[in-house]
Amino acid sequence: MAGIPDRAYNTACGRLATALGVSLAAARRRVDIKAAQAGLRDTAAKLALAEELLAEAQANSAGTQALLTSLLEAVSSEENFMTED
Repeated sequence: MAGIPDRAYNTACGRLATALGVSLAAARRRVDIKAAQAGLRDTAAKLALAEELLAEAQANSAGTQALLTSLLEAVSSEENFMTED
């Protein structure tokens, strides 16, 4: 399937890809699948959907970042543990 030659749509999909940590094609595919499920066919509606998915991804990433940070912190009993000498 050929990409939509709309720069704003591609930019929105690119920002979504960055937020999700996936490729541009995967983000565009995700938007296309959601648009097909909702029955959206025009580019403006797909652009709005991509922006909505981006907002959801950014809202979810705040909690994920805090969880990852807490998981990566060393426990005080293991702070000085070394795996190799």
